[in-house]
Amino acid sequence: MCGIAGMIDLAGRRTAPRGAVAAMARAIVHRGPDEDGFLTETGLELANRRLSIVGLADGQQPISNEVGSVWTVFNGEFFEYPEKRAELEAKGHTFRTHTDTELIPHLWEDHREGLVDHLRGQFAFCVWDKRTNEVVIARDRPGICPLFYTVRKHDGTDWLLFASEMKALFASGLVEPKADPRGLNHVFTFFAMPGPVTVFDGVTMLRPGHLLHLKLGRSTAADVQQRAYYRVEYPDRGQEDYGSDERRVVDGFEKVLFGAVQKRLRADVPVVSYLSGGVDSSLVVAMANKALGRAIPTFTISVQGEGMNEESEALRVARHLGCQPVIVKTGRDELRTGYPELITAAEIPVVDTSCLGLLELARSVHQNGYKVALTGEGADEWLAGYSWFKINKLVGFLDRLPGHVGGRLRSLFLRATGQPRFPFANYRHTQALLGGPNGWMDLYGMMSLNKLRFFTPDLREQVLAQSPWDDLGLPAELHRWHPFNRQMYLGARIMLPGHLLASKGDRVAMHSSVETRYAFLDEDVTAYMATLHPRWKLRGLLKDKFVERKVAERWLPADVAWRRKKMFRAPLDAWVGVTGGWIDQVLSPESVRKAGYFDPEAVAAARAKLPNMRRGVGRTGLEMGLTAVTATQLWHHLYVGGGLCELPTRVPGGPAAAA
Repeated sequence: MCGIAGMIDLAGRRTAPRGAVAAMARAIVHRGPDEDGFLTETGLELANRRLSIVGLADGQQPISNEVGSVWTVFNGEFFEYPEKRAELEAKGHTFRTHTDTELIPHLWEDHREGLVDHLRGQFAFCVWDKRTNEVVIARDRPGICPLFYTVRKHDGTDWLLFASEMKALFASGLVEPKADPRGLNHVFTFFAMPGPVTVFDGVTMLRPGHLLHLKLGRSTAADVQQRAYYRVEYPDRGQEDYGSDERRVVDGFEKVLFGAVQKRLRADVPVVSYLSGGVDSSLVVAMANKALGRAIPTFTISVQGEGMNEESEALRVARHLGCQPVIVKTGRDELRTGYPELITAAEIPVVDTSCLGLLELARSVHQNGYKVALTGEGADEWLAGYSWFKINKLVGFLDRLPGHVGGRLRSLFLRATGQPRFPFANYRHTQALLGGPNGWMDLYGMMSLNKLRFFTPDLREQVLAQSPWDDLGLPAELHRWHPFNRQMYLGARIMLPGHLLASKGDRVAMHSSVETRYAFLDEDVTAYMATLHPRWKLRGLLKDKFVERKVAERWLPADVAWRRKKMFRAPLDAWVGVTGGWIDQVLSPESVRKAGYFDPEAVAAARAKLPNMRRGVGRTGLEMGLTAVTATQLWHHLYVGGGLCELPTRVPGGPAAAA
């Protein structure tokens, strides 16, 4: 993995402001500490910060085709590089390096923007054809590698700026970090930032499976529009593979998953793996050992807290598989002191406190001399591993009642537990977009209620006037899918790119110069899972990830294969009773009033009330909300306004600001 950045004059006539792109590259040096590279031409300047993993000696970017007419900067890995290179060489293409980056210019020569259909892996790239003055910027299918962009007018010219992280855009000096209420609405609705909207005004996330295609000299700011080249496709309801032959279904899943693990071990540096002791990471480690013919090193996070520590389970799996484990301990103290670094890495208000554990885990991988780690993320999204699938199956009979009875009963439940409620018209609008009731909403709908609890009256009125669900671009065919598959798609559209692959994945890993690889997000694996009938994902009420667990029985002890999922989390109430320090400072009435997002009295009342509340839905919802408020206040201080606490701000300056 690497970091990429660039500035493009849409008119194709100007050179970038001197030093601006170099400043952008410096802002993301953690993504590529090994070397940098630049291409400066009339109309554009491209930059790369390299984390060398494949082609160590000759993979410096930008890289061109053999005649220097097509150039690219690239972040990620193409796991089928050896096979694709052989295919291209058979067609007459000449390769000059040993890095997978070189696939891009040669595939452009053969397929132009259709090159994305021939690339497998995790990637974000920009390719420029010097002859036709065309630019394509693209992002991988699941959204593993990030890419952000904005269009800004500078010195009479419309410039497209793009980068792997938003802090690089700010470093250019052309982009001032201002809060976007739509983005904050997303964070307080989805527990994540799924895109394309971001928390910064005018900054857009390139969605997974999307690209930009521009013709310099002919394109204007209005032409900078994302186009989908891929989206997950489920069969119409009733057309799923029911799978009467269990052995055939299990054999098929085992084959594609083992192939995905094998490909993700390809590197010119050693590969390690995260290990929680759950079935997903344990199965990945077992398959990696088989593919390598030896035990792979493992890294485990140990959250110090009652009911949260999975250290013993992970150690048991490591011993069973013969792995040498590294245990990384973290707890409440690390949470309080490390959260500013987490927000710095993620660039958004992070509501899930367990992300700090992943930050510590990646740091340990780096400190032990490694650059690449396998992970088990992705299985829960596509094989129904989360609790909301079971909750929805348990209470789903409510949704079969006529006249929105299910929604009205949920509203009565909120009233009975003292929760705020949205107008029923909002609920009906969301249901219409989602094709009906959705289990994801039953759980994470609690997060949305905090807009009513904490936002100022003006901001609350503003966000209630717009639906964040309209920003997601949900596919029209969603309504034709099995309701169970609609739930899975929603989790994958929101949580996967907006949280798990961002605040728990790329952003916290690359903050320590570590690349994470995801076998469960392999194109063949996700396509296979999508075709299966829901009964292979959730059998009965408790047997989630059924087909995966049947495979795991062949590789792991039965109790590991069928171990119930334990949500990896850290204590949500770490802010309770804190006095002094940055937490007390950002939550003070003066700081809350200065930032302008939240009602100071509501925040103070929540802090006073929370320690005395019993465990339950009401307390959990308030914990989530207060954590989101704390994270937003800290984010505002670090990136937007400063002045809320004694911590230094984190926005890098750029040379173009004074130009």
